[in-house]
Amino acid sequence: MKLSELIVTPPNLLAQSRELGARITRLRKARRVLQSEAALRAGVSRPTAGRIEAGDPGRTLGQLLRYLHAIAPGVSLLQLVQESDPSLLALAEAEKTKRVRRLSDKQLAKLDF
Repeated sequence: MKLSELIVTPPNLLAQSRELGARITRLRKARRVLQSEAALRAGVSRPTAGRIEAGDPGRTLGQLLRYLHAIAPGVSLLQLVQESDPSLLALAEAEKTKRVRRLSDKQLAKLDF
């Protein structure tokens, strides 16, 4: 009888699995790859790709590695966890809150109508 991985996996490992899925999703979005396109390249179904990105612990390591390779060839699991990929660094920089300079009195007066 096959047990559901969700039942037999401890909560802390489920959280790690979800975090890994979230990092894969973030990498895919940073690389601007559609989930369906990544699934096709990895040789998995689109629902399986969704499960990988959701952090389903029932997915095999082979599926996970193929999916990672389909998104970013040459990126290792370690690089994914460390978030050292250039596209992830660029995404993080783009997401940073930019400081907005306060308008001068002259500029405020020009906008007052």
